[in-house]
Amino acid sequence: MKLRKRTILPLIILPMLAAVGVAQMPQMPAEQTAMVFGQSIRYYEAGQGPAVILLHGLGANAGIWVANIGPLSARYHVIAPDQIGFGHSDKPLIDYKIATFVDFLYGFMQAQKIAKATLVGNSLGGWIALEFAIQHPEMVEKLVLVDAGGLSFESTPPAINLNPASLDDTKKVLAVVFYNQAMVTDMAVAAVFARHLKDNDGYTIRQTMDGIITTNQREDTKLSSVHTPTLVVWGANDALLPFSMGERFHAGISGSKLVAIKECGHVPELEKPEEFNRALLDFMGQQQPR
Repeated sequence: MKLRKRTILPLIILPMLAAVGVAQMPQMPAEQTAMVFGQSIRYYEAGQGPAVILLHGLGANAGIWVANIGPLSARYHVIAPDQIGFGHSDKPLIDYKIATFVDFLYGFMQAQKIAKATLVGNSLGGWIALEFAIQHPEMVEKLVLVDAGGLSFESTPPAINLNPASLDDTKKVLAVVFYNQAMVTDMAVAAVFARHLKDNDGYTIRQTMDGIITTNQREDTKLSSVHTPTLVVWGANDALLPFSMGERFHAGISGSKLVAIKECGHVPELEKPEEFNRALLDFMGQQQPR
């Protein structure tokens, strides 16, 4: 069963990576599971050294990091979980809030005996990483916000269904997520829609979105309280969360570094993996003043 899952996962992302010129398809490590608050959390683990935890965004799973785990694990102990409610992790029927994901990340680190880690979060994962760094600064070595959510919108966001219920919905989401429209092939659309159905994460997405809309969970007023060394990485052409948001994170978090990746949308770890990995490794390799 584990071998089958390791084979299927790259096939889902293969059309996208092929479109951006990744010649050799990377493979995910063998999947593992951890129990957190009685719930099963699937995760992937590779490498040795300082811990780095990769947090995917809304409606994704750990497979979004398939092009990053290998290069990062050459120097670091890399862990990429399916967050609670997503992927092959358990999906309890609760009202998902940012605090839910933060608590499960805390529980996961406790279960894995990870005292401190660099957190790398994309989109919703960046929001979770940021809030975790605010609540548990002693557990975060460095913070990397990748096209992160968490700030209020200054203009109307794109009118797309982030909980796609059809191929057409899925295609519209991918067309907004990726700058390179060559990645939005019929094969990729069908594979992503099938993965969404197989992961059965529609309830989690709906409840998370409802919580964001109806409750004040935004981070706008909290940025000045972040004292963790922070890298903000943004696709310069992100049509979902515009680059101006990255600039606001950079302006609000003292001492942070901002890297814009040109001709790139919402998921630079997948659309521009080589540039993303280089920016990440450069930042993590820098010695911070004590």
